Amino acid sequence: MASPFIWLQHALPHHAISRLAGRFAGSETPWLKDRLIRRFIDTYDVDMSEAARPVEAYASFNDFFTRELKPGARPLADAREHVLSPADGAISQIGTIEAGRIFQAKGRAFTATQLLGGDPAIAKRFEGGAFATIYLSPKDYHRVHMPAAGELLGTVYVPGDLFSVNQVTAENVDDLFARNERLACMFDGPHGCFASVMVGAMIVAGVETVWGGRETAHAPRPRHRTFADGEHNFAAGDEMGRFFLGSTVVLLFEPGHVDWLEEFKAGDAVRMGQALGRWVNPETGA
Repeated sequence: MASPFIWLQHALPHHAISRLAGRFAGSETPWLKDRLIRRFIDTYDVDMSEAARPVEAYASFNDFFTRELKPGARPLADAREHVLSPADGAISQIGTIEAGRIFQAKGRAFTATQLLGGDPAIAKRFEGGAFATIYLSPKDYHRVHMPAAGELLGTVYVPGDLFSVNQVTAENVDDLFARNERLACMFDGPHGCFASVMVGAMIVAGVETVWGGRETAHAPRPRHRTFADGEHNFAAGDEMGRFFLGSTVVLLFEPGHVDWLEEFKAGDAVRMGQALGRWVNPETGA
């Protein structure tokens, strides 16, 4: 029998709650934004010593939530040898894509085709490849960075639900990361094609990318974009986007390119720029 928390996840109006939260988070009214920020810092024990700006310098709660860090706060592993963590957070799952399916939790899995917006031809490229799912908790740094060097090929914004994405919902909601709203970004790099998928969650007020700005959330249908050759190129560790009140990043790599570091398992904390895996042929990468 589902717990009351899971029952509420199904019953609550996800998008209405998220729109309301977005209004509060975007407010620049001084007394409101200051109260929200200070309460959040106290509740989640946010480490402000890493932040580039003091509390009073943020224009809104959203500005605080997507805060930049001081230079050098996240040193990068050697990207010629390693795949980098795209964000601060905890590993939800990490492993191999088997029979087109990505392990979620406790016997639950979803397909790469679902995750990437329904294109089986693109999903087939990742069959037998590597995946990593990283959950960003409320206190974490919420900018998302490149796990490897790559050229942006295209994106698809996929509308959907906005379930919470913590471990409880991962263990109890089918196809969680492939049913929530998400932005799937496809790149081509020295080690082939890879995807970085930014997955929304309950009260997430939006996703923003460095190339396209703020994505319009809660759209009625998927939005596809393709990019010209050489239009957007990134080095490993470059910022690619940020979450407003959320959530989870899912990485996918083609087979034969990545071996995850053996010490990592579900639940382990990671920081942006930390080595997650090794390139199978590091001499070809950058």
